[in-house]
Amino acid sequence: MCRLFGFRSSVPTAVHPSLVTEKNSLLQQSREHKDGWGIATYEAGERPLVAHGLGPAYCDPDFERVSSRVSSRTVVAHLRLASVGAVEKRNAHPFHHGRWCFVHNGTLKNFARHKAVVEALIRPELLANIQGATDSERCFYLFLTRLSERQCLVGPACVEKVARALAETMELVSAITDEPGQDRSSMNFLVTNGDVMVATRRNRTLFLSDTAPETGKRPHRMHAGPPKPGTQLEQFVLASEQLSGEDHWHVIDEEDVVGVDNGLVLHRWKVQDLYTRP
Repeated sequence: MCRLFGFRSSVPTAVHPSLVTEKNSLLQQSREHKDGWGIATYEAGERPLVAHGLGPAYCDPDFERVSSRVSSRTVVAHLRLASVGAVEKRNAHPFHHGRWCFVHNGTLKNFARHKAVVEALIRPELLANIQGATDSERCFYLFLTRLSERQCLVGPACVEKVARALAETMELVSAITDEPGQDRSSMNFLVTNGDVMVATRRNRTLFLSDTAPETGKRPHRMHAGPPKPGTQLEQFVLASEQLSGEDHWHVIDEEDVVGVDNGLVLHRWKVQDLYTRP
């Protein structure tokens, strides 16, 4: 298992509390998820800035140093507990291609046996970019393959097309790897191009918050509970575990896809509504 964190904001915001100082920050979670860390941020340039470490984040001073300097509209972070592939930089999340970043919390079942079949679904020119040995990196390039059939990988992205491509990736992979009588492949995916951000939940926990990690300031809403689809948010935060004991964390349901578009408008779907197996 791994742990993931995604953050989108209307204004640049520090995420140091979520990564380091919250009661259940990623720093604390790294005592269990100890096989490296990665942080991607989107600044003024077209491509994300990505930092990796190969040791446990809680005893790596670079993790806190990088975390303390991050103030951005878009941040993706990951803690790895290796299941497929050695602990080395080429296997470290986030994976990135152009403006796109991708992290995965989960494992594909019997991946070594199914690797060639999964790779056969990836466009050859994208497959050539794979550097590591992980199931996660192959899921990323399968996602890009599916997305490229709907839109250009460069430039603005449509949140629904991104969600459909991610749902298709889940369903295609599960059709290959899931076997009767065994646990299903776990595929919590999170992907962003710095503007659109979309995540899936499958066989792992995932939580949503719309409270700023820096200040804890809660949004003004007429009703308690999670924000409703169609709501324009100021903050959009996703995490594998609740980062604090506060009640502003909301469970994402199994087989759900959740995301925000360029304007930080919230969207939610069920996987089966986005992709129907032929």
